[in-house]
Amino acid sequence: MNKSTIGRLFFAIAIAAFGIHQLVTGGFVRLVPSLPTWVLSPGVWARLVGLILVVLGLAIGTGRRARWAAAVLSVLILLDFLFLHLPLALTNPLVGFMWTNPAKALAMLGGVIILAGALPQDNSGLARLFRKLTPLGPLFLGGFMILGGIQHFVYADFVAQLVPSWIPGTRFWVYFTGVALIAGGVGILVPKTQHLAATLSGVMILLWVVLLHIPRALADLHNAGETSGVFEALALSGVAFILADRERAARSDCGKIGIAKPRFPP
Repeated sequence: MNKSTIGRLFFAIAIAAFGIHQLVTGGFVRLVPSLPTWVLSPGVWARLVGLILVVLGLAIGTGRRARWAAAVLSVLILLDFLFLHLPLALTNPLVGFMWTNPAKALAMLGGVIILAGALPQDNSGLARLFRKLTPLGPLFLGGFMILGGIQHFVYADFVAQLVPSWIPGTRFWVYFTGVALIAGGVGILVPKTQHLAATLSGVMILLWVVLLHIPRALADLHNAGETSGVFEALALSGVAFILADRERAARSDCGKIGIAKPRFPP
């Protein structure tokens, strides 16, 4: 099983898990901020979107209508960004952490674009559209990682609280992961280093799933935000693996036919 398949399964599991979580809790958590107070029956909307996410996750995981599922998911995330995350961030635009969730939504959108671009290509209008959007995938993912790395330094005291107590050298890991995020993000934006940066970033985020997010979720099962953090990290790890395998596959194909490797736009 190659990295692209593993990454697609990670992403599909995460999206379906988001949906199941919303069906169980009757609320939006992390991926979607609180709805405006004027929205009627928010629990109904959360469960409806949750059901849609389960269906989309299954489609992406099985590969059946996966590109259509990616298109629907892209629209949902874009609407989430434009009408929920962005207006909330603009209420206090000079506070750095207000932009974390909007940037994360864009990273998820970039992930969907990367995933759709890794699916078997055809001449359908939808496939052509995703090919045109290809440069946005690494841009959104890499940009979010750079922002996250910078915030490790700006909000070091907060990040330090997330490091498991059994790991010594808390401050070292705060700054080390900050540097790693920035390096990974920059590497993803540079075609020559994209494969290595995406691979290492995928491994790093997957380690966070195991060492950080799952233990935090198990320690507080009633905290929906911690549980959703597991799904977010798993999805982003999967996206990084898909991007890494896309670059590897391009190099391999070009080598077989003796032509220069195309430079994927950042």
